[in-house]
Amino acid sequence: MTDLDETDRTARDAAIRAILPLVPELGWTRRAIAAGLAEAGMPEDEAAFLFPRGPLSAIEAWLDLADREMAAEAGDLSGLRIPDRIRTLVATRLRQATPHKDAVRQALALQSLPWNAASGLRTAARTASAMWYAAGDKSADFSWYTRRASLAAVYGATLAFWLRDDQEDIGPTLDFLDRRLAGLARLGRCRKRAGAAKAA
Repeated sequence: MTDLDETDRTARDAAIRAILPLVPELGWTRRAIAAGLAEAGMPEDEAAFLFPRGPLSAIEAWLDLADREMAAEAGDLSGLRIPDRIRTLVATRLRQATPHKDAVRQALALQSLPWNAASGLRTAARTASAMWYAAGDKSADFSWYTRRASLAAVYGATLAFWLRDDQEDIGPTLDFLDRRLAGLARLGRCRKRAGAAKAA
């Protein structure tokens, strides 16, 4: 996604907020982008600059905005254990997305097309990284990659569960997340024991 300065990013965020309510009816389409820009009081030709790849750019811009809003709303997590920080961030992300569940579903459907797979992988990796940064991760070794890959898998599975659950209450989804995080913790402990045994 094209890097923007603060003014342009603010304009893009405003456009995304105007586009989102239109997605259930219009989908992630150029028509929705044009209507959203009009709703936000922006000229239609701004689309080429703010969303150079059309709907795919709009989806990536929305997920970037969601990453930032998640971290801002979650606030200071330093008083929590790491697993609880991750749980809080995922819960925050899902609660923020709940009014736009259909937009999430349509975005994932578009990103899952073979020719858009790179976009899906890129945004999933960026969200996992945003969660770890917000959780206070400062790793700089190989664990930087393994932690993000593991969280991306957990979040992806949790998101799929949430999309299948028609309840407004995200409690069942958080129960599912807790099971995934517990499994990840067990795997981490097994790896540590295996490493210690190997070193002995």
